[in-house]
Parts: sequence; structure tokens; C-alpha cells
Amino acid sequence: MADRAPAPLTGVQIASVCLLLASLALLPFGRAAELAMLVCAIGGCVMAVRRRIDWRSASVRLALLMFAAYWLPELVSAFDAVAGKRAWSEVALDLRYLPFLLFACVALQTAVAQRTALSGCGLILAVWLIDALLQATTGLSIGGPASADRLSGIFGADDLKLGGVVALLSPFLLLPLFSRHRALGALASLAVVIVVLLAGSRAAWVSLALVLTVIVWRSFEGGSKALAALLLSALAGVALVVAGYFASDTFHERIERTSAALQGGDGVNYALSGRVPIWTTALRMFREHPINGVGVRGFRDSYRAYAEADDPWNGFDGDAGAFHAHQIVLEVASETGAFGLLCWVWATLIGLRVWREAELTARAVAAPVSLALLAMLFPLNTHYAFYSSVWGGLLFFLLALWLPMIGSQLSIPTRSMAPINTAEARRADAA
Repeated sequence: MADRAPAPLTGVQIASVCLLLASLALLPFGRAAELAMLVCAIGGCVMAVRRRIDWRSASVRLALLMFAAYWLPELVSAFDAVAGKRAWSEVALDLRYLPFLLFACVALQTAVAQRTALSGCGLILAVWLIDALLQATTGLSIGGPASADRLSGIFGADDLKLGGVVALLSPFLLLPLFSRHRALGALASLAVVIVVLLAGSRAAWVSLALVLTVIVWRSFEGGSKALAALLLSALAGVALVVAGYFASDTFHERIERTSAALQGGDGVNYALSGRVPIWTTALRMFREHPINGVGVRGFRDSYRAYAEADDPWNGFDGDAGAFHAHQIVLEVASETGAFGLLCWVWATLIGLRVWREAELTARAVAAPVSLALLAMLFPLNTHYAFYSSVWGGLLFFLLALWLPMIGSQLSIPTRSMAPINTAEARRADAA
């Protein structure tokens, strides 16, 4: 007997998925994305009050774990924070992430809802790509004209996050296309590469290189064919870089800056846009406050006290210095100390174990989100601030998709918050 077709989404389910997607679609428009996330969080609170949340489900318990790993370091760091008011404000504001995750666990319970959310993410990215390519060719964009030195697309010239966000979200578009036909995937990859290169963020270049490496390897199922495809992809990438070097003065300058790293010393600092003093200052903060850091979001207020006298970032923001550490490990270490590092490492290990022990079908569904999270959290790169509304919100949006998808076929016992081996669970049930 043939399997029955999955039930279509109800009106409430469609509205819930659209509300989740709105927190991504409105990301280029500042506070509007936070408003969409707040509405979802309120919905999560209502669901909790009405007992619509299954607290024993794997996805909900994982949501509690991931939220705790992010939020508890904030709380602990706030008690003696350098900028106490800012720290406590962030602690209170970030409470919204927990009901947001709970809302997503309910909204994305079904496979149809999960596929709809993934398709919506791919569609949003496609619109942003088309807009960016139009800006590159005509100068026109929803976000206005491009900035003086790079492509800005729908995000606008005063918010240069286009490259980072496109690289991060590219698996939502590329993985489905590669699974349908490699030629379609290759064509879409070309568009993504052009936009990310012209957007000028070298951190985005690293993220996209990581994403494309995984996608190509996965598409050709490893082996010699995958290695040959990776080599061809690398050669095509070099050709695009060379073409951009001679065709664009802006891109030419970015390559010149990057190549300065080969000179060592000052050249490395120049290639990293002056981030070496920021990183050394972050390490000093960690050494002086090894337990719980200088306080979440207190990096800028503490900067001058730990920076060298001739540090170029002194007074960058009036009396303050650099806004954040520009590197995930150093951000967590300097602002939340060893306690924060332990929480983040613990959450990462839990996430890896959950992914490893999930059913193959769940891993396949969650693959675009898993790859996006890998690109976002890859430590050998520079980063936006994770304890900020934009990047922190995007992290929790990805977790809101990932947890229901990867946790749908896991079993987590009531007495333990750690995931268990699903094969062992099935044998125990049979016994």
C-alpha cells in the first residue's frame, strides 16, 4: 500500500513559518528583523503558557542547552562587568532567544514545515543575489547605491554585511541546486562567488571557500572525482580573482591588502585591516579577567585600559576603542572569560554529537543549516560580534531551524540532558 501524502500546512502553520522567515528576510532593515523575532518569542511564551510545548522532546531540550550555553556566560559576566548597565541590558534583552527557539520547535515540527522554511531561506537569498548583481551592473539596488569601496546590495552602504551573510546562507540555495543538477549548482555558485568577491569581505571569502569545498565534495561523493572537481573549482576561483584584480580598482586594493600578509610583521597587520592590536588587547583582557571576562558587550569600554599607548584603535568611538574582538574565541574569552569558553565548547561538542547520532534522513534535511552553522562558527577566521543583535540573532535563527530538523528523530532521556545513541535506545525499547 502506498504511503499517504503528507498533510498540507494549516493556516496557522503557514503563518508561523512565515513569521520565522521574516526574522531573516528583514535582516537588512535593522530593527524590523528584531521585531519579527520578538513576535515569535511572544508566540513561544504563549505556547508555553498554553502547554503546547513538549518539554520532553529532543528539540526542546536541545534548545534549552544551546540557549544556556549562550546566555549563562552573559549573566555570569555581568556581575562585575566594566560596563554594568550595558551588560545587564544585554542579559535581559537576550532572554528573548529562548522563547524564540521554543516557538520554532513547535512551528517546524512537521517535515512539510521544515521543507517550506528551507525553501523560503533559499528564495530570500536568491532575491538578495539578484539585487546585488543588479547593483554590480547598473548601480541600482533596493538598499541604494553601492558604497565607495565594495558591493553592499540590499543591506545598504552603511551596513556592509552583504558578503558575510550571502556566504553564510549560500548552502540554502546551492545544496538543493547541486542535488537536482550539478550544472545548476555550478551556475548558482558562480553568481554567489561574484557577489561575495565584490562585497569585499575577506572573512566572507574564507566562509564561502569552506562552504563550496564541502558542497563539491558532497556532490561528487568523495574520492578522485571530488578531488578533480575541487581542483577545477579552485582554478575557476583563481581565474575570477585575476579577472577582478584587473577589472575593479576596489577589488584590486583588497587583493593588494591581502597579499601584504606575505611580508610578515606589519604586513600581516595591514592585511588583517589592523586587527592584530585588537586581538592582543583582547588577550590582555582575558589574562586580567580569566574567570568571567570584562563583561558582555564591554569590550569597547575596556579597550583603552588594556591597549598599548600607541594603539590605533584608541578613541575609535569617542572615549572607547574597537567595538569587539573580531574573532569568536577572543570575543568569548575577553567578554565572558573561561566560563564562557567552557560553555561554548560544551555546546559545540553536544551539537557535534547530536549531528553524529542523528538519523541519516534528519542529517540530510538539516544539511544546509548544518553547513551554514559550520561556516559561521569556523574558528580560523575573523567574525562579527556574536553578542550583538544582528549576528547573535542570525545565529539563533539558524539554531531555530536546525534544532527541530536534527532533533526530530533523537531520543533524550528525562534524567539526562545529553543525547544518547539512537540504536541503543531502539534496542532498549525492543527489550
